Formats: sequence, structure tokens, C-alpha cells
Amino acid sequence: MSIAAAPDPYIQDGPYAWFRLAVCILLSTIGGAGMWAVVVVLPAVQADFGIDRADASLPYTATMLGFAAGNYLLGRFVDRFGIVPPVIGSAFALSAGFALAALSGDVWMFSLAQGVLVGLGTAATFGPLIADISHWFVKRRGLAVGCAACGNYLAGVLWPSFIQWNLATADWRETYLVIAVACLVTMVPLALILPRPPPEGALAAGAGARPFGAETTGLPPAALQWLLVLAGLACCVAMSMPQVHIVAYCVDLGFGIAPGADMLALMTGAGVISRLASGYVADKIGGVKTLLIGSVLQCAALFLYIPFNGLASLYLVSLVFGLSQGGIVPSYAVIVREYLPAREAGQRVGLVIMATILGMALGGWLSGWIYDLTGSYEAAFLNGIAWNFLNMAVIVFILFSGRRRPSIAAGQ
Repeated sequence: MSIAAAPDPYIQDGPYAWFRLAVCILLSTIGGAGMWAVVVVLPAVQADFGIDRADASLPYTATMLGFAAGNYLLGRFVDRFGIVPPVIGSAFALSAGFALAALSGDVWMFSLAQGVLVGLGTAATFGPLIADISHWFVKRRGLAVGCAACGNYLAGVLWPSFIQWNLATADWRETYLVIAVACLVTMVPLALILPRPPPEGALAAGAGARPFGAETTGLPPAALQWLLVLAGLACCVAMSMPQVHIVAYCVDLGFGIAPGADMLALMTGAGVISRLASGYVADKIGGVKTLLIGSVLQCAALFLYIPFNGLASLYLVSLVFGLSQGGIVPSYAVIVREYLPAREAGQRVGLVIMATILGMALGGWLSGWIYDLTGSYEAAFLNGIAWNFLNMAVIVFILFSGRRRPSIAAGQ
């Protein structure tokens, strides 16, 4: 009498895959401290160093540049050596970066620590983790990618609250030292849980395991990659307008800082829901269509900001904006896995995410420049809408390139 073999727990979409996803979310939430801590301590840093607001903003810019570069560079590393070395390196980089920043005597040393160590360390817990977890799922890949990307937003909910609480009894330097220790003692043990390589066959296929419908884009891989880079840059220039300037916009309207901060938190919380929902939708209809839906909804929300500038209406529009835009960035990772070589997932996902981060940096500055030029945020919203149309045009082009390919082949 034969005994049925027990199911392999380490297959794609299996129990271990979901456990690994949970660990990735924890790592992303902890490592996300690098993005949010500098924002919360900015007023204290400005007062400590005796500098103006422009100079005090340099550490955030440096952090974002390091974060952008790290997503691509560490993504290439993950493709060759797996996820464990980059995440352990991230733990040490974050710990050293926060400690060095806490001991800085001027804003330049503080910015260097933020950009080189904190920014790069944070990067390992976003794009590289998303690329790694994508190898462990087929049927629920979109949902898994969306869940992994939520860690970054969860960090934006949890870390600012912790830092504000700690600043009530300690200064920003002591707070940074606490974060340095927390990152090291939590991230290294979590990273050591993830040494298992992807399941056999996950990296064997030339493209992702779930192609868009049953078609290809009809585009060379390099062309598709750079179209996604352009789309990512454009969508995040548009996305940055409310996210970077909503507090200043509320101050200009006479509502004060607190409502603007609440609206930012509302966007972030709604973004978590959006990322989960878009991942579920991507598993049903594919990443390209999901991305197009998110982009159209984001554009509609940007239009709503122009006529509706009352306090209650701004809260509602900010909620709509968060529900619209949260799933956009993870959709790029889904598209990369659907169309491009699996063995290059780390660097290709990292390159697109780098473009989205640079888009946020460019859009934040561009919106401020337009405001200084016109004295109003209305033109800045219109600028964001124009970039959003560029994003939609690129995605529509990719979508219809995929539909043209079978008809061309049929006519040969």
C-alpha cells in the first residue's frame, strides 16, 4: 500500500512563500525608517545646526538620491548573490548611518550619512525585496508584490509616531542612536531566515511565469525597459505634487500645518489599501491594465484638487488620491516579471523603481519652482496632470503593442 508524498512546502505559492512574504514586510517596515526619520527630525536638526530651511532639506534630498541609486545597484547584486547579503548589509549600513548622523557636527556630515549609508541601506528593503519575493509566487504574484511594497508605507505610519514619542523625552541625536540599535538587532536575525534560493524553475524561464494574457508586448526587452522607466518617472512627478506639497498648500489656504499632516497620513494609509487591492487586480487582469487604471484614477484625483479647496473636500480628495496612487509603483514590478527575464528581475525592478524615486524628487522641486514662479499651486497641479498624461500615453502604447503582435504574426 503506497503512502502519498507530503506536499512540498517550499513550492511557489506554498506555505513557506507566504511566511517569507511576512518576513519581507517586517524587513521593509523596519528598514523604511531611513525614509521617514529625517522628515520628522528636520525642525530639530535645523535648530541644532542653526541653518535655514533650504539647507535643512539637503539631508532628505541626499537620502532620496541614495535610495534611488541603491534600488538599482543592490538589485543587480540580488540577481547574483540572493537577498540575504544585501539585507544584512542594509542592517549594518542603516545602523552606521543613523549613528554617524547622530554624531554629526554639521549639516554636511549629516547629509553624507543620510545619503550614502541611510539611503543605500533603506533601498535594500524595497526594490530588492520586492524582486526576491516575486520569484516565490505565480498565481498570487501581484498580491505578494503589493503586500511587500506595503512595508514602505507601514513604515511611514509607525516610525513617525515612534520618533515623535521618543522626542518627548530625548533629543533627535539620542533618537537616532535608538533607531541605529533597533535596525541592527532586528534586521540581521530576520535576514538569516531567508537563505533559501527561489524554487527550482523560478529563474529558468526567459520571461515571467505569467505573461500578460497570452501575448507579448511586441517590443524588444530593452525598449520595454526604458518605456517603463519613462512611465515611472512621469507618474511620480505627478504623484509628488500632493504628497510633497499638501502641507504647504493647506498653510497657503489658511488651514494650518496640522490638517495638511493629517491629509498626508490619510494618503499613506489609503495607499496601503490601494497596494493590496491593485495586487489582487493584477493577478486577474495583468500588470499593464492595472497600472493604466491606477494612472487614470490618479489623474482624476489631481483634477479634483483644483476646484475643491475647502477643508472637508481636501480631506476627501486626499483619500481618493491615496486610494488611486498607492498601487502604481508595485504594478511596475509585476510588469517586469510578466514580460522580462526572470534572472534579471532584481536589476530591472530596481531600475524602474529608481526612476519613480527620481520622479518624486524632480516633481517635488518642480512643483515648488512653479509655485514660486506663479504664486499659486494651481499651475503646479496642471503640471502634474500633464506628466500623468505622458505616463498614460506610454502605458497605452505598451498595451496596444501587445495586441498588435498576434495580428502581425497571423498575417505572415
